Amino acid sequence: MNGAPPLYALAHRALGGYLRATWRPTVGGLDHLPATGGAILAPNHLSIGDQVFLGVLTPRHIAFWAKAEYFRGSGPRGGLTRRVVTGMGAIPVERGGGRAVLTAFDGAIPVLKEGGLVAIFPEGTRSPDGRLYRGRTGAVRLAQQAGVPIIPVGIRGTGHLRPPGRRLPRRHPVSVTFGPPIPVLAETPTDIRRLTDTLMAAIQSLTGQEYVPRYARPN
Repeated sequence: MNGAPPLYALAHRALGGYLRATWRPTVGGLDHLPATGGAILAPNHLSIGDQVFLGVLTPRHIAFWAKAEYFRGSGPRGGLTRRVVTGMGAIPVERGGGRAVLTAFDGAIPVLKEGGLVAIFPEGTRSPDGRLYRGRTGAVRLAQQAGVPIIPVGIRGTGHLRPPGRRLPRRHPVSVTFGPPIPVLAETPTDIRRLTDTLMAAIQSLTGQEYVPRYARPN
């Protein structure tokens, strides 16, 4: 895995090998994933397993966002967390509104302009019921600022890995499918909203989920 931080590459091999042997996930549309160059991966969001399976099934390093507190941990546990998120090439995000939200963009734009991949869940939170909810415009705005395309990603099956009341994940078919890149040419807020709706339609075509034309409540 060229260009990936060593810890990420090690986790990709070890965890990827385990998941492939245990869950036998499938991946499609890898021809839509550029071998080089910056791009935003925009998947639907069903469970915390989405990041794991997306990471191990993507043959390039993905920069995921992580809470900024993880980068400032103290003590043995905090120090370990700090080394892990740093070693995985994560992007720190300050919690809160206003300028704090913009720090996520500040951290992601250099990664994208240097040819990296950044993952954003446009729904903004996990789906509460398995349906696909209206997308927020952050992915398109970030792509516009960084000058990179967005690749829609459809994830299936992760919402069934750990049903309510079950402590350990169960085996269930999981698939990740990459769609054709969407170039971002947006000049007005109307353009940004239109492209976001186009992105969500592309994700829906990959997942077959029922679409809900409103934002999902944070969970």
